[in-house]
Amino acid sequence: MTNSIRLSIFAFFGLLVACKQPNKMEKLNYPVTNKQEVKDDYFGTQVADPYRWLESPDSAAVTEWVEAQNKVTFGFLDKIPFRGLLRERLEKIWNYPKYTAPFRKGDHYFYFKNDGLQNQSLLYIMDSLKGEGTVLIDPNKLSAEGTTSLSTFSVSKNGKIGVYGTSAGGSDWNNFYIIDLPSGKPTGDSLQWIKFSGASWEGNGFYYGRYSEPQKGKELSSSNENKKIYYHKLGTPQSSDQLIYEDPAHPKRSIYTETTEDERFLVVYFSEGATNDNAFSVKDLSKPKSDFKVFIPEFENSYGVVDNIGNDLIVLTNYLAPKKRLVAINFDHPEKESWREILPEREGEVLNTVSLLGGKIVAEYLKDASSRLYVFGLDGKFEKEITLPTIGTVAGISGRMQDKEMFYTFTSFTYPNTIFKYDLTAHSQEIFRKPEVDFNPEDFETKQVFFSSKDGTKIPMFVSHKKGIKLDGNNPTLLYGYGGFNVNILPSFSISNLVMMEKGGIYAVATLRGGGEYGEDCHKAGMMDKKQNVFDDFIGAAEYLIAQKYTSSEKLAIHGGSNGGLLVGAAMCQRPELFKVAIPAVGVMDMLRFHKFTIGHAWVVEYGSSDNADQFQNLYKFSPVHNLKADVKYPATMVLTADHDDRVVPAHSFKFIATLQEKHKGDNPVVIRIDTKAGHGAGKSTTKVIDEAADKWAFMFYNMGVEVK
Repeated sequence: MTNSIRLSIFAFFGLLVACKQPNKMEKLNYPVTNKQEVKDDYFGTQVADPYRWLESPDSAAVTEWVEAQNKVTFGFLDKIPFRGLLRERLEKIWNYPKYTAPFRKGDHYFYFKNDGLQNQSLLYIMDSLKGEGTVLIDPNKLSAEGTTSLSTFSVSKNGKIGVYGTSAGGSDWNNFYIIDLPSGKPTGDSLQWIKFSGASWEGNGFYYGRYSEPQKGKELSSSNENKKIYYHKLGTPQSSDQLIYEDPAHPKRSIYTETTEDERFLVVYFSEGATNDNAFSVKDLSKPKSDFKVFIPEFENSYGVVDNIGNDLIVLTNYLAPKKRLVAINFDHPEKESWREILPEREGEVLNTVSLLGGKIVAEYLKDASSRLYVFGLDGKFEKEITLPTIGTVAGISGRMQDKEMFYTFTSFTYPNTIFKYDLTAHSQEIFRKPEVDFNPEDFETKQVFFSSKDGTKIPMFVSHKKGIKLDGNNPTLLYGYGGFNVNILPSFSISNLVMMEKGGIYAVATLRGGGEYGEDCHKAGMMDKKQNVFDDFIGAAEYLIAQKYTSSEKLAIHGGSNGGLLVGAAMCQRPELFKVAIPAVGVMDMLRFHKFTIGHAWVVEYGSSDNADQFQNLYKFSPVHNLKADVKYPATMVLTADHDDRVVPAHSFKFIATLQEKHKGDNPVVIRIDTKAGHGAGKSTTKVIDEAADKWAFMFYNMGVEVK
């Protein structure tokens, strides 16, 4: 055999091996991303933006680039030998019935159910709590691929008419339709160009918020401004809807509305962006010719009307109470000195949600980022603490003032969503629906640990894994975080995370500053010029996991979405050597231009704006796109985004991966997975969710050198 023949055979054999399993030492051939001479002057600082052309998602050039990037990404993923095994397990364990807590309107109960692997959950109606109800709306019939979802559902006071919203491909844009109950027949009413709005009923119609129709071709990228509140009367065309409120002097102001349960009061909220601080006005609908009365004119604190008791509006607020309190505001005397305090601020607990049910106040508090549930009289007198199964989260509380029962859902990291029925008179409860999931919760454990961040602040973190793991620094670990917008990241059950833990992984969730788990002070400690605290907390969590030998830098992955995608991007820029894998999802990656797209202008109150000299300097320090450095070995990175994301437009992720592929040094793959007919996350089909989870875990385990069986 000649040397040339022998080499050819060896080369052919090597090709077969490469097709079976990718060679981690072999660099991927990334698509060439053209660079253009684009620069901006920010207060004397010249900032290059060579990939700005990627901000045009509908252009032929971007479409070709997306296809080329996906070809590389899925070519890599296709060669991971255990990717299929992960997907099979995910699909198997996913296949169980899932319910939401029922709620009642008129003579009917309503709930959502997914038989197991249906792409979208179905809406059911029933007359009693016994047995199964009747399918009212099946969104799986609205699109061939199951990518059209129900985004909202609201029922009239008498329970005879419903309005539901649909979202196509994960977009924030909604269409509203009216349906007769319980016949299930559509009335023919159809409303368009609705975004960030529910339906607030009053009489023979409802209030909702909408924007003007965007320019053709700019539906998923143009700035959302000049939101208006309308009243739709049933049986009339949208063109006849009555304009209730607009504020052309403040086009970027957020406006949303709700009515009280008895439909007496209409509340209109105003906020200067995506902040909890809001103003609000109230109209007494029992007096048709009355005007709106301004209750709170300034944007300095948060206020949410829970409901009304007669002439009093019951309001949850953080005014003079960073951990929130409950007050009664009389409609005729809304001035602050006339307020009556019902539930004062509590030491060590944050008042998270309040419901008025069965003549009681049901209050959910947070203590160290997990739920506590209490029952009070309407006067605020304590009656009972509702016993919860373990450390976890209460969600989906439902009931009415005239009901004597309520429902709530409880969940935790290894406790699947379980629905409880609580008797508000006898103070007793029972399990209403408990899912049957193919795993043994006794095989797993969750504990909460505390570590010190860079400035000495104590930060909590939940750590979940199989019982009996060895703390030898060799466990594949995923660290998750968010840290922003006063959002609470609380314990919850995830089939995807469970499969990762089944394969020997550790799932860690850090409770970062910027969230609301400890109240408004915690939120403010992680926003604007204090945003670096969030990144320091996340990095501190990683260092703690390594120091305590849960894992090592070679076995540690980080993941987060949206504001959490920014978190991952910033962390991997600041400490690239600390992580083996990074998976930023739908992240805000260009901190200098985020406010120029869709609803991005609403985030200025959280981040600041590059239009302000001081804020520009702060944003420029951590903007992921602008802090990737040449010739640095970055973690194996898979950026996740979607073509219909009109919340955080995919240009953020496009520009980030283009810059990363340009500057990254080393053999770690840096790729982008661009989903189609999907958006920011809400309404994503079950098939797409499972596919993405399988790809995420396959990418993580493979780049850690972990073989999955």
